[in-house]
Amino acid sequence: MDKKIIAVDLGASGGKLFVGTFHDNGFSFQEIHRFSHEGVSFFIPEANGTVSERTYWDDIYIYSNILTGLQTYRREISDRLDSIGIDTWGADGQFISKNGDLLGKVYCYRDHRLDSMVDFIKQKVDPELVYRITGIHFQPFNLSNQLSWFAENRKELFNLASVYVPVPSLFYYYLGGTTAVDSSWASVTQLMDARLKKWSGDILNPLGISSNVMPEIVKPGTVLGSMHQKTAAMLGLNTADLTAAASHDTASAFAAAPVENTEECLIISSGTWSLVGKLVPEPVTTDFAFQMNLSNEGGIGNIRLLRNCMGTWLIQELRKAWSIEDGREPPWNELVALSEKAEPFTAFINPDDPSFYNPDDMAEAITAFCRKTGQSVPKDRGTFLRVVYESLAMKYRAVNEMICSASGTKTNTVHIVGGGSKNEMLNQFTADALGMPVIAGPDEATAAGNLMVQALGQGIIPSLSASLPLIKDAFSINTFMPREQKLWDRKYADFKRVGID
Repeated sequence: MDKKIIAVDLGASGGKLFVGTFHDNGFSFQEIHRFSHEGVSFFIPEANGTVSERTYWDDIYIYSNILTGLQTYRREISDRLDSIGIDTWGADGQFISKNGDLLGKVYCYRDHRLDSMVDFIKQKVDPELVYRITGIHFQPFNLSNQLSWFAENRKELFNLASVYVPVPSLFYYYLGGTTAVDSSWASVTQLMDARLKKWSGDILNPLGISSNVMPEIVKPGTVLGSMHQKTAAMLGLNTADLTAAASHDTASAFAAAPVENTEECLIISSGTWSLVGKLVPEPVTTDFAFQMNLSNEGGIGNIRLLRNCMGTWLIQELRKAWSIEDGREPPWNELVALSEKAEPFTAFINPDDPSFYNPDDMAEAITAFCRKTGQSVPKDRGTFLRVVYESLAMKYRAVNEMICSASGTKTNTVHIVGGGSKNEMLNQFTADALGMPVIAGPDEATAAGNLMVQALGQGIIPSLSASLPLIKDAFSINTFMPREQKLWDRKYADFKRVGID
């Protein structure tokens, strides 16, 4: 009998629902719903009279779209469903009271209240100790920063709360009342012991974060519970299992990369962020890895040694500004044509420079960076785009060198998965910059990995390795070979002067 599983894949700019059907002849994959969303900014007066910008997610809107996707499944496919799994970006959440009420809005990780929290944490806990225990480097969006901000500025919430519910768990909670989080998501919080897979008192206590409100950590693939009976009846479905996928979207994406030799392969999950890393057996928390800002994120039986790099966020922000300027959203094929016609190698940026994290005007931020570093300022839209894409590819090369040094491995092949794997220009630039083949796809790697981890937990497949032939058959995989390598090698020296941190 066929098994039908739904992946709810929530990114920082949109959400998608897919149904995976496992049958005797293999696996099929179908999109059933897609929607856009983003953080919304408010300007709120505080008790001292200061007006502060606050950025929140609309969790009700996101949940309503999950229900819409489930209704579409019921209407178009079946009234029977075996499992639902949810993956999200790796930050954010909210406290829930003992009576089940959210104790406030769900803050977005780009909210400016976190701008100084990395320095705050480093003053409270020895940074090297934090890294040795958690394996996670310091980023403004880490949950450690968010909960420390609450402990410092909203202490009362810890007394009112029953539990702090991470974003993926929040939507499981809405569907079926469960609040547990899987270890792939907990691992990126900078609060979990990377080796013990438990919340670390050595980190929580100095930061004033009560361990009493931290959710249970479970393994990816764990059946968390089932849909509320009333929710299922409202949707016309059975009370399907709620199964912990690898709830951190990068963990799911890496799980779907069709990698033959993990030791010699670099994996890039390409989207709003570029997660550039390798699969290793154990956390690497050496002084060198610490200095290089490499993170050790939990996977499924392995560790993702990676670096969080800015990705197509820069392009998305440029496109958003141009949409406002033009009164219409420029189509992607139009932007591709502009970037292809633009002059190459006019300037480089460091995509991870703090000025690009959440600027009011991305084009102005890029212009200011070029002026500050004594480079030519992009003269038109195509040049802005090309500067970003060339810089991203060079950044991947720099991070690959760091990871190979930290892990004692070499890279012969690059796998790019996720939405960015459809960007042929960036794929080719990556092959050119690193001087090695780039294998691109699947583009819906996060959803595919989500489904396969659920299938593992449901006993449909015996191991994740058994999922690779299913993924290869179901998705388009393309290869890009390096070109003009000597030119890119020469230009890499120019990039290193401005683009490495």
